[in-house]
Amino acid sequence: MATFEIVTIFPDFFRGPLDYGIVRRARESKLIEISIHDLRDFATDKHRTVDDRPFGGGEGMVLKPEPLFKCVESLGVAPREQRLKKPKPKPKPGAAAESVILLSPQGELFTQAVAQDLAELERIVLICGRYEGVDERVADGLADREISIGDYVLSGGELGAAVIVDTVARLIPGALGNEASAQQESFTAARKLRAEGSNSQAVGPDSTCSSGGLLDYPHYTRPAEFRGMTAPEVLIGGNHEQIRKWRRRKALEKTLRNRPDLLERETLSEEDRRLLTELSAGRRD
Repeated sequence: MATFEIVTIFPDFFRGPLDYGIVRRARESKLIEISIHDLRDFATDKHRTVDDRPFGGGEGMVLKPEPLFKCVESLGVAPREQRLKKPKPKPKPGAAAESVILLSPQGELFTQAVAQDLAELERIVLICGRYEGVDERVADGLADREISIGDYVLSGGELGAAVIVDTVARLIPGALGNEASAQQESFTAARKLRAEGSNSQAVGPDSTCSSGGLLDYPHYTRPAEFRGMTAPEVLIGGNHEQIRKWRRRKALEKTLRNRPDLLERETLSEEDRRLLTELSAGRRD
């Protein structure tokens, strides 16, 4: 079972986002467990104060280190130095592996690869920042990782925590009705490296349902014609090889148009490179 511990000043925020869909089914199936911890319970004054003005001046308030350290340490997590020494993925089935993550605009970008890394852990503690930030000693002495869900600023880390829980939960074995679904989605690398000694070979998508780390291809369902818009004939014809080629071309086309940066990270086949040459020529014409 994977366990998520969420530290927040707004525990009621999570009454909705985690009670639907795959996350709810995973919780009911005991595949994941989610605990919400109110940071104000660890304040030391009668006003339950968890923030203060920053040294050096500036606008806004900053979350204090004391309540955050007390809260996370009450969960019985291993010391930060010990967590940093351990490999992030659990070394063998049943071995404990955990991470304390600070949700922060200054963190590493949350990607599908990061989600797959986190899905190997047995316990994830998510610290939701608020106000103008968090005392830097939380990042330096408590969290072993900082993560941002995007290049923008939210009011707090609660939305980011919900995003991470949803993304990671669907990667837990058994969470999806069809385990192949997680391998067929955008940003999930379909290629694998087959190592033979020092040689590696890139393996391309072997299914009609794989975008292979690119943006997803277009989807169509019944009716075949709707308000003058028709589903592509190739998808209706039943030729799986033609469907695979059409979907791959469309995935490349959409990625080239909307997220060309993904093409730089993807291992492309000869067929992919040929299609991209054709698509690029078509854009110039």
